[in-house]
Amino acid sequence: MTPHASGPLAGQPSTALLTDKYELTMIRAALADGTADRPCVFEVFARRLPPGRRYGVVGGTGRLLERLAEFRFSDAEIDVVADSLDDRTIDWLRNYRFTGDIDGYTEGELFFPGSPVLSIRGGFAECVVLETLVLSVLNHDSAIASAAARMTSASAGRPIIEMGSRRTHEEAAVAAARVSYLTGFQSTSNMEATRRHGVPSAGTSAHSFTLLHTGPDGPDEAAAIRSQVATLGVDTTLLVDTYDITAGVATAIEVAGTELGGVRIDSGDLGVMARQVRAQLDGLGAHNTRIVVSGDLDEYAIAALRAEPVDVYGVGTRLVTGSGAPTAGMVYKLVEVDGIPVAKRSAHKESLPGAKRAIRLHRRSGTAVEEVLLPLSATSPETPGLEQRDLAVPLVRSGDTVSGLPTLEQSRSFHSEVMVTLPWEGLALSQGDPAVNIRVVPPAGN
Repeated sequence: MTPHASGPLAGQPSTALLTDKYELTMIRAALADGTADRPCVFEVFARRLPPGRRYGVVGGTGRLLERLAEFRFSDAEIDVVADSLDDRTIDWLRNYRFTGDIDGYTEGELFFPGSPVLSIRGGFAECVVLETLVLSVLNHDSAIASAAARMTSASAGRPIIEMGSRRTHEEAAVAAARVSYLTGFQSTSNMEATRRHGVPSAGTSAHSFTLLHTGPDGPDEAAAIRSQVATLGVDTTLLVDTYDITAGVATAIEVAGTELGGVRIDSGDLGVMARQVRAQLDGLGAHNTRIVVSGDLDEYAIAALRAEPVDVYGVGTRLVTGSGAPTAGMVYKLVEVDGIPVAKRSAHKESLPGAKRAIRLHRRSGTAVEEVLLPLSATSPETPGLEQRDLAVPLVRSGDTVSGLPTLEQSRSFHSEVMVTLPWEGLALSQGDPAVNIRVVPPAGN
């Protein structure tokens, strides 16, 4: 490693303690026995997809690279870990800077069981200390990205607003908004995601605003609507189900007129309500007023509403919580030491030995048919009639992030393109096998 000034980048908190202690104890032992700098390759992959899933989406790569740049042990971090480490390990941490190389699947890319979505090369110690940070970012963001991609597909082109901030950790909410936009959502209610990542924002009012306009004579829904329209204009979206939906729609059009932008329904049988509200709006002459629905929606509920007159979906709880966005359980495994392939053999927790190169084979129509994992130095196989695409791209070289990596907008476009390559059965929401098979070409001599 190259010594450097201690401390995180100017103005940014260190991410070095987003680490499991066992990484530090391994480093202490490796420094003591002289193995800390042995050249190693670690790979990140999922052994299987969550039940019912036929593909995963890589999310969080951009966030990970930002966190890596902030991974420094200044005095504040050293104070936390010093009581259990010796002076040699403390000095090593104080001078830590990752100096290796990282390759990975482009953010927004599809992955399947065994796909080496990230490859980290460098000395053992400088790579192993990154395990928890890498997995926490990629597991969380890829789970959200995979769920959001399914919802986007189920929506059949209708816009989706991400609104899950109140159902998860405040930082997880920002990350979720970012990757849901990456995978096709139109906007988010989370303003920090707008500030950090430029995700378009959306939001009008909640039931509390309607309830606020209650006087001595009781609720005054019309007063709440008049206030919102006066402030935001007639293109706003009005929440109409605080009391009675039919009365709320009638009042909304009476106050705002037939050019009202939209009405939102947040309760009840959304399909039935949407049909009734659409008929009522049309009967009142508000033919262009959009219907927005929200309330514990997931890809199955969205698919069930495809035949209904719904214009926009609002998704929250089922996107940002574990039940709706289960992790694929990505792992971070050592696969090569000093050029020698190594592998874990434990039952149901096995890993594939050796550094790998991943290519995906496509028909000329663009449909993916197979993913092939080759030894890193192997030449591409002959694939008559099929086109090949390398999946990993350089992300970090000699510790520095590669310049010119895709922006969030570019990754959003890329994801849209790769979704088209899925075989049609891969888009099904029913139980089934992964949409693309993985074929492994073993290292020479195996």
